[in-house]
Amino acid sequence: MKILVVDDERDIQMLFEQRFRKEIRQGDMSFAFAFSGEEALQYLDAHPQEAVLILSDINMPGMSGLELLGEIKEHHYVPPPIVMMITAYSDDDNYNKAFSLGADDFLTKPLDFNLLKEKLKQIGHV
Repeated sequence: MKILVVDDERDIQMLFEQRFRKEIRQGDMSFAFAFSGEEALQYLDAHPQEAVLILSDINMPGMSGLELLGEIKEHHYVPPPIVMMITAYSDDDNYNKAFSLGADDFLTKPLDFNLLKEKLKQIGHV
């Protein structure tokens, strides 16, 4: 399964590569990283239908994760990939907005990687 992680914090790449080391080594998962909403759209345009799942931070400079979500679900990528939103703020406004735009799930920071792995198993890709 190819996962695109979108977050303006660059250290997230090392964290995911550490936490999913076994799955990456076994070839069960591979990751691509974008550090802005705009960069994520460029990646998706250059690699159509490659990402099965997108994990996107909500609060980023420039295009927010919610704006990115709207672009993905409304204008791109048929069928649209599964999109899970990630935020440090678990307020109702972000939660409701994310689901109204078509988010498939909502996670809070700091990420519980065991919970994320369980959710990925439920999707059936791990």
